Amino acid sequence: MRYAVILMTAAALCAQAQDAPKKKRSPRPPLPGVKEVQKPMDLVKPEFVFPVPGVPDWTIATKDGIWVSNKPKGTISKLDAKTNTVTATVEVGKQPCSGIAYGFGSLWAPTCGDKTVARVDEKTNKVVATIPVGPANSEGGITTSKDAVWMASGADGDKVVRIDPKKNKVIAEIPVPAGSHTVDYGDGAVWVTQSKGNLLTRIDAKTNKVTDKIEVGPGPRFLTYGEGFVWTLNQGDGTVSKVDPKTKKVVATIQCGLPGGGGEISAGGGAVWITMFQIPITRIDAKTDKVTHQYAGPGGDAILFAHGSVWLSNLREQNIWRLDVAKIAP
Repeated sequence: MRYAVILMTAAALCAQAQDAPKKKRSPRPPLPGVKEVQKPMDLVKPEFVFPVPGVPDWTIATKDGIWVSNKPKGTISKLDAKTNTVTATVEVGKQPCSGIAYGFGSLWAPTCGDKTVARVDEKTNKVVATIPVGPANSEGGITTSKDAVWMASGADGDKVVRIDPKKNKVIAEIPVPAGSHTVDYGDGAVWVTQSKGNLLTRIDAKTNKVTDKIEVGPGPRFLTYGEGFVWTLNQGDGTVSKVDPKTKKVVATIQCGLPGGGGEISAGGGAVWITMFQIPITRIDAKTDKVTHQYAGPGGDAILFAHGSVWLSNLREQNIWRLDVAKIAP
């Protein structure tokens, strides 16, 4: 009898648990954007749609296509720019995150689950090395210079590691301000954003020394080097800071109306491209520093300018769009 009562009690508790309402995420506050140039996202039509089941997120360009990471699947996939098909999928470890880098005939994919960096040979599509160092944050970055791979690391995001591609090992650790998570390379330097502050740190790629700490907008996380400048997407106020790598000074602060977490930024084709949930595409003219086009609606999460196209990851739709620049920014 006691056993039966226990079973009945357990069943009742299970039923209550099933009936209990599931907690829903609070909706994100609407982004202000730039209303003067804003249009609905449903006007944007892709040239090609690449199905990537799971969570297609970080992207990087190679000579003949782009690669995209898939955190729950533990994979990275190649999207061929000539055939417009997915031509390879490679298992890299648990929860690939924090970007992908390309260099030295390889893809470099950090993993949050294993706390490693997987090196994938682009010819064989196989993992050829695993470096035992993890990224500082799942929303971070990794990049390559002429002779090294660089990644923000440390429990506090307080260092950048330099990986020697010949040895497949970390050969230097450079201290940076705590809360630094994303890196990019350009003009002989590694640029590091402090998402828990307002600093852009410059590391000389030859000496491994921090040479400059530049104040940009609040909460800079994602950044890109292109069109001759460093551009930071500032999550604190939704602006973009334009930094001259020669003078190490902010030369423009561009109001984009894109505050909040997430997003990504890429430069190319005479423009800077930004994506955020609610506003999947924003275009800044790299010369005038003006927002010229902006599309609001569903879609977005990662954006990349490569092979004369804009590539937009639609995380919630589990696909990648390839877009004709002339059609989205006529």
